[in-house]
Amino acid sequence: MALSSRTAPRAPRPVVELEVISVERLSPELVRVRLGGAGFAQFEDRDETDKYVKLKFTDPDGHPVTRTYTLRHVDRQAQTLDIDFVVHGDDGLAGPWAASVQPGARIGFMGPGGGYRPNPDAAWHLFIGDLSAVPAISAALDALPADAVGTALIEVESDEAILRLAGPEGVEVHWIVDPSHEPGRLAAAVRELAWRDGHVDVFAHGERESMKALRGALFDDRGLDRGQVSISGYWARGRTEDRFQAEKREPIGQIFPAA
Repeated sequence: MALSSRTAPRAPRPVVELEVISVERLSPELVRVRLGGAGFAQFEDRDETDKYVKLKFTDPDGHPVTRTYTLRHVDRQAQTLDIDFVVHGDDGLAGPWAASVQPGARIGFMGPGGGYRPNPDAAWHLFIGDLSAVPAISAALDALPADAVGTALIEVESDEAILRLAGPEGVEVHWIVDPSHEPGRLAAAVRELAWRDGHVDVFAHGERESMKALRGALFDDRGLDRGQVSISGYWARGRTEDRFQAEKREPIGQIFPAA
């Protein structure tokens, strides 16, 4: 008997396997890996600018694990895609892989998924995040029309992490250097920001506690509604990726408290 749509299991996503074409260090903490090869024919692109994939790795104990990363750029003509990795020495699994991988290596992934693209009807745009959100923010800036206006607030640990981001001339990019990791620093920057007139489209993604602090600044202080804000935690300080993902089902992992 066929299962109803309510109970039918979701079909597993196919695994796409690509080859490492090149590796480029963008800054001391950010490494870009370009992937391509024959497997690109299996890649099904999406229109969102925050599209992400689940990369497949093997941990030191031999167990398969996945790590979630945003696609920085997809070049359909060249049949390549770029993924930017935050690297903190030997910490983690994906970062050290990106820092040491050589062209010719292969990696599999599932996806992409995604949920955000800049609203073309917005009067202005506000992008908020940390280094983990830079790929998605950069992709969104690429997608904006030349006459778009807005502001990007990006928190980093040091001056060495600051990058030159391309985008419309009317979008101001402000880098906030804060090695103290104060969770409320981005929220304070939003409260201090000279607010523009008209409907704003907001993309706010990054460290989970920082995003929780932003909740008050955006919804309580600025009176925005949920429909004009894309907000989520990409990671949580002091948590492994696996623990962070598990906590998404717990109260601590929720950006918005349960009703």
